[in-house]
Amino acid sequence: MDFDKEKFKASIRNRLKRHYGKNLEEANQHDLYDAVSTTVMDHIQTNWMATRKKYEDDKSRQVYYLSAEFLMGRALGNNLINFGIMNKVREALDELEYDYNLLEEEEPDAGLGNGGLGRLAACFLDSLATLEYPGHGYGIRYQYGMFEQRIENGYQVEHPDNWLKHRDPWEVKRSDRAVKVLFGGTPITEKGPKGNVVFKLINAEEILATPYDIPIVGFDTRTVNRLRLWEATSENGFDLQLFNDMHYIRAVERQNNAENISRVLYPNDSGPSGKALRLKQQYFFTSASLQDLVRKFKRDHGSDFSRFPTYNVIQLNDTHPVVAIPEMMRLLMDENGLGWDDAWDIVSRTFAYTNHTILAEALEKWPIDIFQGLLPRVYQIVEEINRRSLSVIREKFPGDWKRQNRMGILGDGMIRMASLAIVGCFSVNGVAALHTQILKESALSDWYELFPSKFNNKTNGVTQRRWLMLSNPRLSAFITARIGSGWEKDLSRLKALEAFADDEASLDEFMDIKRNNKVDLAKYLKDSQNIFIDPDSIFDVQVKRLHEYKRQLLNILHVMYLYNRLIADPSAVMVPQTFIFGAKAASGYRRAKSIIKLITSVADRINNDHRVKGRLRVVFVENYRVSLAEHLFPASDISEQISTAGKEASGTGNMKFMMNGALTIGTLDGANIEIVEEAGADNAFIFGLTADEIRKIESEHSYNPQEYLAANPELALVVNQLIDGTYSSMSDNLFRELYDSLVYGVDGQRPDVYYVLADFEAYALAHQNMADAYSDRKKWARMALLNVARSGKFSSDRTIEDYAREIWKINKVVVD
Repeated sequence: MDFDKEKFKASIRNRLKRHYGKNLEEANQHDLYDAVSTTVMDHIQTNWMATRKKYEDDKSRQVYYLSAEFLMGRALGNNLINFGIMNKVREALDELEYDYNLLEEEEPDAGLGNGGLGRLAACFLDSLATLEYPGHGYGIRYQYGMFEQRIENGYQVEHPDNWLKHRDPWEVKRSDRAVKVLFGGTPITEKGPKGNVVFKLINAEEILATPYDIPIVGFDTRTVNRLRLWEATSENGFDLQLFNDMHYIRAVERQNNAENISRVLYPNDSGPSGKALRLKQQYFFTSASLQDLVRKFKRDHGSDFSRFPTYNVIQLNDTHPVVAIPEMMRLLMDENGLGWDDAWDIVSRTFAYTNHTILAEALEKWPIDIFQGLLPRVYQIVEEINRRSLSVIREKFPGDWKRQNRMGILGDGMIRMASLAIVGCFSVNGVAALHTQILKESALSDWYELFPSKFNNKTNGVTQRRWLMLSNPRLSAFITARIGSGWEKDLSRLKALEAFADDEASLDEFMDIKRNNKVDLAKYLKDSQNIFIDPDSIFDVQVKRLHEYKRQLLNILHVMYLYNRLIADPSAVMVPQTFIFGAKAASGYRRAKSIIKLITSVADRINNDHRVKGRLRVVFVENYRVSLAEHLFPASDISEQISTAGKEASGTGNMKFMMNGALTIGTLDGANIEIVEEAGADNAFIFGLTADEIRKIESEHSYNPQEYLAANPELALVVNQLIDGTYSSMSDNLFRELYDSLVYGVDGQRPDVYYVLADFEAYALAHQNMADAYSDRKKWARMALLNVARSGKFSSDRTIEDYAREIWKINKVVVD
């Protein structure tokens, strides 16, 4: 784009004067951030409007990505990179005597997601725009995100994530596109004008859904797509009569209840009220999004809905938006007069479903009483979908009553959302080769036998624009200096770096880049969290959502094991290692929170023991988020990907680490398998039971963790230290439940559900092999560089091309 530096600086001055009544000398950092962002937004708007006009004229099929999460990260840097004006804006700010890096720190991370599900959605939007595909996102504008994590006395404490404290300069409120979403009420039937039965909902609660649009800027293209986020309010939420009668709380009760829907991501759902709120959230944004699409279709194409799938395809990101299937049926039948068969034909050609989990508890199920109470008409439609689905199942598997019960959408007092998704969608995809194989062979095997053509794999990916160009400019410059540009939109070109794997000058520069990144991380953590780490130690990093199957517990038990060894033998030689953890535990997940407390307790003991100073250190970085990840990934030496084999669907952090030259210590789980296939087994450290071995153990009921404790006294000591007062007083006994979960089993489960003890010895050996390899600087540099060179498969650009070609059937639309 054309960039006039003087006009840019003049615009900043004008905005400071108009919005804040300040000049440059009076403005603070946030004032300037807002003025710069708004000025950049003006440039984006030109292309955004041109993109919208092109799509309207072209009338091509468009994809709409429905997701409960979009973990976008900061927008300023990403937009400047994709718009191609980063260096020019830096120059302009230098001339105004402002530091761009300080300015960037003023932007909060958008509180719209938590883990890999939301970050994948963000990467997909980036790739859609960059590859010039007409694709958009729909979600919720959470007022407070999930939560801001603080570590207080070693415990996770949740605080509101007030990311909207200041206005968001990257969003545009579209009040003219607001729609109403109904909850509760009573379904009634009336005779229609043609004698047909018409369903209506009376006495329902009305919630106003107002959209906020965020531009998604493609790299090196004029395409700017849209992320539309819905905010919940009540049109009649303030009762003036009650207020005047001095019933102040009751006067705003309706408004507060409405706003709760879009207040927090993933509210605690351990009780009925929390479950009801989560269901409200899911229906709220899916209904609003579908109403938006139906309105647009009628405006552009009229009322012949048989053509709806010609112009629209809707991708459901996991089970959260699956209620969209019966809601679309309701809109077509009740609001637009279609019969069941015509409506179902449209729905089953419009929706596609991505499964993100193998864990049974994560395949969402809703209690029928909660669902029926909140969505009575939608529940009637679900009942009919279930009736018709069972008819097909009985015909296919006559007399197989157990299978029919397993496959019912309704069963055991619950609505099984994954089953509803499979019945209503034309495509069901997993997100890594192993994940998809497990879905077919076990988790969803009944459905695969019934609908084999629906199932397919689309291995995840991440965008190199954010995770290399923005996060790691040193490595990006190194790459471009050797293989030229073009990799920014075609990551497979990194393969050309293999030619430098034995070039000593390149390897030395590569390692210098890594150390400079480690120095930067050390300074950042010291300044932001008062954490001290040594850049000359191995940075061994595990950052991801905290869940028992991800096995942060295995990691910290191994750290305890290393500490015991150093105390037992003070003369032992060990490569200095810093273990870095970062994770949020769901607010209602008790054992996950206990693992965080264990990590911080171990850190407190080790980091204050002079006997291991300079050899072993443990840190827990609080409030892990995208902007923190952008510092961590470029500085990491080791990527901990140690989930129980067969439990992780894919993972995307593993790909970001690889792209930035960290070596994987991991199990053969999720996308780790494909990472090792690409990088080569000699360039990673793989350990542990395989998914097949675990399936065999479970089928034989042969696992006995006591055998591993008896065979390994050092492991037995570590496990016993959970309860012997080493890391918690005997009276507090903080880690008894963790101990019991490994040794005896808790909550009706068998002991050591995630095979921590079974894999411990192999994990310790993999770490020793890693430390030995790190001692050979040239060998390590070669291994790390080959990881970067062979990471091309894991670009979200490749993933989106697969979706576009094989599922969505959409074409590129070039914006002139």
